[in-house]
Order: sequence, then structure tokens, then C-alpha cells
Amino acid sequence: MIAMIRRRDFISALGGAAAWPVATRAQPDDRVRHIGVLRAGDENDPMWEPRLSAFTQALAHLGWTDDRNVRMDIRWAGADINRIQVLARELVGSQPDIILTTSTPATVALQRETRTIPIVFANVVDPVASGLVVRLDRPNGNTTGFAILEATLGGEWLELLLEIAPGLKRAAIMFNPNTVSASVYVPSFETAARSLKVEPIIAPVHSDVEIEAAIIALGREPAGGLVVMPNTFMSMHRAPIILAAARSNVPAVYSLAAFARDGGLLSYGIDQVDTYRRVASYVDRILRGTKPGDLPVQLPTKFEMAVNLKTAKTLGLTVPHSILLRADEVIE
Repeated sequence: MIAMIRRRDFISALGGAAAWPVATRAQPDDRVRHIGVLRAGDENDPMWEPRLSAFTQALAHLGWTDDRNVRMDIRWAGADINRIQVLARELVGSQPDIILTTSTPATVALQRETRTIPIVFANVVDPVASGLVVRLDRPNGNTTGFAILEATLGGEWLELLLEIAPGLKRAAIMFNPNTVSASVYVPSFETAARSLKVEPIIAPVHSDVEIEAAIIALGREPAGGLVVMPNTFMSMHRAPIILAAARSNVPAVYSLAAFARDGGLLSYGIDQVDTYRRVASYVDRILRGTKPGDLPVQLPTKFEMAVNLKTAKTLGLTVPHSILLRADEVIE
């Protein structure tokens, strides 16, 4: 049986909402506001439920309750780029008061359909490079939100990989180039690789077949490791990634705790539940009259680490005390 030990509690929804001080707040009128949500991902994936719950609970603290004064309309697109565009068109056609979106491809698709309906994004890697906003501090237009622009993570993931699996000589960074840009994380990954005397391998993948082939090639010789970049495609394919890494005896570091909970070795990345709590504050402010272009794009403020001791044992690794002390979640 898997035991999960929480090291630090998440911040409260009210505390997260309070991070955005507002001197005076207009009271909402009696209309039921329509919140559209376009999500890249599978609605049956359990990792999404805590995020959506954090968002709706934070909204409730701010005075917005589903079926009382707001109505949620959620569309799920998986990782299908074509379906994302179709759903974006449908959602904009329903004329919501505001749209919450959860990835770069989904936000780009929505901007193609509307420049007037407010859009608040979560988990966009680089909104300026993606053309979604003009500037982080002054987005202008109808779009703002919460970016995961933390370029140093590429190097930090590799450092963690070497910390938990010392002696590695080669490390691949895996991503789907159709759903995430390599330009944010790869430079710091390659810089860290040079410093740590590790051969960097760039591993773009588009399917389960390519994922398995890349990991098999990595594990064909000893002393190979893997870093998996954050994006919807990788999250939706985490089962084959984790299985292939186990079969090839390849230690891997991931960006989401869901990977470690599902059998991955180690994860370190942005606390997604915290992000969704914070997103609610922007939805609240826009529904009360603030223009999205006047709200600066926010960057991550909270990170989390999870380590799977069972997987470490299977790989013949001893988890160092330094990682155990920093881990928010230890899976036994």
C-alpha cells in the first residue's frame, strides 16, 4: 500500500486569494456569470481534480459560488491540437463572461477566436514568446494570467537527478515540441550538463512509440538518466514514460508530483494547486470590472517536491538525506 507523508500543508485558499490586495471592490450584481474553462487534458485523470477544487474553493471565498452567481462550463480537449481549436471556437460562441484556460496551445487557440472576451491562463510557459501578451507587467489586450516561466528549472532538474543518482554520464530532456517550446528549459539544462560533465541529449517525442524508443536507447548503456519537461502531452503519457523508465532501469526526474505518485522516481516543480488558487483572484477581479490587460502576468511563487522510495529501491538507489529533508511528499 502506498503511504504519502505530507511535509508542508498547502496555503489556504483564502490566504492565496488575499495575495492580491484590492483597495475597494465593487459588489457583483445579481446576474449569474458564465465562466468558460478550456482544459488540455483528460477529465478522468485524477491529477486535475485537486486543481479544479482549489480554484472553485478560492472563488467561493471571494463570493462566487457555482449555480448561485456563477456557472462553470468546462471543455476537455486532451492533447489534440485540432480538438483544442474546435472547442475554443465552441466556447467563445457560447459568449461567456470570462474564460479560464490551462495551457499554451489552449490559450493560443482562444486568442484566435476572440480579442474581447477576457481570458485568464494558468500554466503558460512563456506568454510573451507565445505572442499572448505584449509584456508581463502590462499585458494589454484581453489576456493575462499565471505563467510557469522559470527557466532555471532545466538545470535544477538535472542537478536533482545527479543528486539522487550520482555517477550519471548521460541525461536526456524529453518533451513534445508540438505542445511546449524547448527554448525555456533546454538552455539551463545544457548549461548544467556542461558544468556537471554530463552529456546532454535532446529527446523530442510525439507518441508512446517514440517515448519508449528514446528511453530504451537511453538505458541501453549504463549511467543514463532522464528529465521530463512539463506539458500536457507528457502528463497524459506519464504511464508509458514511467513504465519504460522502470523497464530500462533509467532514473528520471519529473515536473509534477503526479508522476512520483504513479511510480516515477522524483518530481520537482511548480505547485499547481497553489497556482489554481491564485488564478481565482484574477477571475474575481475581472468579473468585478478590472480589465485583464491591467493585471500583470504572475510568475510561480511556490514549488513542491515528491520522491518515491519504492521506485528508488527498485532502481538500486539510496535517496540522500538532503532530498528527504526537502521533499513535501515521500511515497513509500
